Amino acid sequence: MTIAVDTNVLVRYLTWDEEKQAIAAARVLEAGKPISVANIVLCELAWVLRRAYRCTPEEITAAISRVVESRNVISDRAAAEMGLIMLRRGGDFADGVIECDAMRARCRHIATFDQQFARLLDPERVVLLP
Repeated sequence: MTIAVDTNVLVRYLTWDEEKQAIAAARVLEAGKPISVANIVLCELAWVLRRAYRCTPEEITAAISRVVESRNVISDRAAAEMGLIMLRRGGDFADGVIECDAMRARCRHIATFDQQFARLLDPERVVLLP
């Protein structure tokens, strides 16, 4: 039986900031059963670690890598890897997931107001809106 986890389970486990909840999260994550981690959960995790915990991009990369590389975790590894690449290039993890989804959907362009995201994309593929 596979179990999906919410972002807060991963946050408690990775930060161990609320011991009671962290122990409960560890019981689920370390039970050895398949764990499903959705793209949106990874996006939220990156956002929470950056905004609430003031983690560096390197710390966020390490945390997300730890999650998706766990032997019992089922995730969209291609999207996670693109998110990590975008994060390493100075962008947002979620933007890498967006780029991955756009490529899968065979979109020719990505329209955005986000100048930083636009700078990190192939100029042939971006439509920067005013």
